[in-house]
Amino acid sequence: MKKLIFTFAAVALTVVACQNNSDEVIPNQEAVNIDMSDFYVYTYDDLSSKASEGAKNDKCYSMKVLNRQLKENPGLENRMFAIEKHTRTFISAKKPSGTPGGGGTTPDPTTDPVYTGTITIPVIVNILEDAAHPVTQAHIDSQIAILNEDFNNNNSNTSSVPAEFADLVANADITFTLAGVNRKTSTKTTWGTSDAMKYSSEGGIDATDPTTYLNLWVCEIGGGILGYAQFPGGTLVTDGVVIGSDYFGKNAAGGVYGHGRTATHEIGHWLNLRHIWGDGRCRQDDFVDDTPTSDSANYGCPTYPTVKCKTNDMTMNYMDYVYDDCMYMFTIGQNDRMRALFASGGARESFIN
Repeated sequence: MKKLIFTFAAVALTVVACQNNSDEVIPNQEAVNIDMSDFYVYTYDDLSSKASEGAKNDKCYSMKVLNRQLKENPGLENRMFAIEKHTRTFISAKKPSGTPGGGGTTPDPTTDPVYTGTITIPVIVNILEDAAHPVTQAHIDSQIAILNEDFNNNNSNTSSVPAEFADLVANADITFTLAGVNRKTSTKTTWGTSDAMKYSSEGGIDATDPTTYLNLWVCEIGGGILGYAQFPGGTLVTDGVVIGSDYFGKNAAGGVYGHGRTATHEIGHWLNLRHIWGDGRCRQDDFVDDTPTSDSANYGCPTYPTVKCKTNDMTMNYMDYVYDDCMYMFTIGQNDRMRALFASGGARESFIN
C-alpha cells in the first residue's frame, strides 16, 4: 500500500530508549531522513479477526500474539521501531542491479546495502507428539519442499496471477533446509498461544539457537488456530513459528488448509511481513508500496477482481487468509522487506554470517 501518515505513532516513538539485553537484535541506525510517521505496532483484535461465512476462525494469531508481547515487554516496541527504520533505510538505499544498456554489474556486498545472494535458512522442527494428530517424516519433507517452492517462485499456481499483478511477482531466493527434528511425547492436547510449547519447563521443547536456526513448533494449538509467528525483535527464546499439527506440510487432515501454506504465511511474519490488509481499515498500511489498499482479510478462494477500498485486492498473496491453493505470490516490495533483515545491521543478519 502507499504509505499514509499517522501522527500518533510518531508522537509515541519520538524518543527511543535502547535497552540492550542479551536476547535482543537491534539494527544499527544511520543518520538518514527516514519517514516513520506511519509506523504502528498495536492492532485491534476485532479488525484482525474479521471473518466471513465458512471461515475457520482466525487463520493466523500472529498479530494477537504481538499485542500480548508488546504489553508484556516494554522494550519490544522500541526494538520493532529500530528494525522498521533499518528496513526503510535499506529500501531507500537499494541500488538497481545494473545500468540501462550496460549489462549490469553485481554489487559488492561489502559496500552495497543490498544482500543479493541466495539466503539459506536451516530449519529445526520441534514436534509435540499427539497420537490424534500425527506428524510424519513425509509431512516434514513436504513442508520443506513447499517452502522452497513458495520462496523461490516455483508455485505452479503462480501462473494464475492476474495481469494487473504479474509484474510484481517476486522470487525471494530463500532456501530452507531441514537441520533437525525434535520429538517429544505429550498428553497436552491444546497448547494455546502463550508460547508454552517453546519451554521444556512447561512440557514443550526449548528453541535451538534462534540466531542461526528457524525453529518451527508443531502441535495442536486449539481454537481452530492454524498458526502464529514471532516478528523480528522479540525475545530470542521464543523466536520462531508455531503451526497446528494438521496444517503442517501436505496433510489431508488439514483440508483446504492442508497444503503447507500456513508455514509460508507465518514465516512471512517471521521475516517482517504484515498481513496484506495491514490489520486495519483502508487507511492502515502494511508498509509495502506495491500491495493494494484493503480493509480486511479474504477467505475461501475469491474470484478476481475482489474490490475493497476502491482497488482490486491481491487475494492470491501469501499474506492473506485464503485457502492454501489460492495463495501463490509475494511482491517485489515484500521481498525487499524480507531481504532487509539479512542486510548489514539487519535483525536476521546472523543467518548469512
